[in-house]
Amino acid sequence: MQRVTTDALPTPPLSGPSRGVAKRTVAGSPAEPAPTAELAPSTGSAGPATTSTGSTIPAASTGSTGSAGPAGPATSTGSTRPTGPDPTMSVLPVAIPQPADVPRDDPRRSDVDEWGRSEHLRSIVRSVYDPVYRHWFRVEWEGLEKIPTDGGALLIANHAGAVPSDAPAIMHGIERELGRPVYGMADYFFRTIPVVGTLWSRAGGVPADPENAYRLLHDQRQLALVFPEGTKGPSKSYTDRYRLRRFGRGGFVEIAMRSGVPVIPIAVVGAEESMPILFRLPSVAKVLGVPYFPVTANALLFGPLLGSVAYFPVKMKMRVLDPVTFDVEPGLDRYSKSRVMDESERIRATLQDTLHDMLRERRSVWRG
Repeated sequence: MQRVTTDALPTPPLSGPSRGVAKRTVAGSPAEPAPTAELAPSTGSAGPATTSTGSTIPAASTGSTGSAGPAGPATSTGSTRPTGPDPTMSVLPVAIPQPADVPRDDPRRSDVDEWGRSEHLRSIVRSVYDPVYRHWFRVEWEGLEKIPTDGGALLIANHAGAVPSDAPAIMHGIERELGRPVYGMADYFFRTIPVVGTLWSRAGGVPADPENAYRLLHDQRQLALVFPEGTKGPSKSYTDRYRLRRFGRGGFVEIAMRSGVPVIPIAVVGAEESMPILFRLPSVAKVLGVPYFPVTANALLFGPLLGSVAYFPVKMKMRVLDPVTFDVEPGLDRYSKSRVMDESERIRATLQDTLHDMLRERRSVWRG
């Protein structure tokens, strides 16, 4: 049987937009290479093309540009099949907009906050430590009302003892009496100790970093506790007790200025005698990679293991001084170094004088 093909024939001009019509050829005409349909140029939509089966293929509308779009192949029934994706389907995932007033679910599966603190573990620590706080150290506070019940504040204190007993006592007392969490900021070294670093974070420890302090004080309006003496405080020997070391370069003052919060000094008496250092072994500390390696009276009396956690039952007293505010604009990138150092030295001198006053008033290390 001879194949029937189509031959594009020109059409007479029509009124309005021009159209091209493909006509059917008769049997016996020369065979063409392939069924084609030629469309005349047009500014409107293209005309239909006739296939070998006699059905017409609707041409795609060219829109305002005048170029004809591709037509899908004809099926055996004369209908066309789409050659591209369904225009009603989206090939990319689209996020469903959420109302602004609907809070998002917290992705954390536990009560551990962004700093690593766990309120559940902290409550366990408070339950275990409370008898030590009340019956062993018999902690007494003076001026606790000067610590705000809301808003950010930077707490500073003197630091002493081979394994300092003042930090947990301050944090526990404020949380117990005021019901506010306290984040204790210390050297990043504690975070690197296996197991101890995790427990330290869960109990409220945060690496001492200016950005961490700013977020706690300014953004989250929390209480942060820092010890300006650094490791020089707890590493000093018993003969240098209650002699404050230099407060670094006054970084805590600059953090308070930038965050727009007050500095609240706390004078602590009793921690120096809870685990006094008799002497240090610098060579051992260098080998172990620790800031200092002390030999304490507790270790000589109770042994090295028990002596590292067994404190002497000293009477501990704490006095909260008046908050120190700074008449500067918060949020600046830099502050006057001379102003920062002057404020730091003034706070250090006030704290040192307060310690001397408390020591003169103390009758006994054990009874206060």
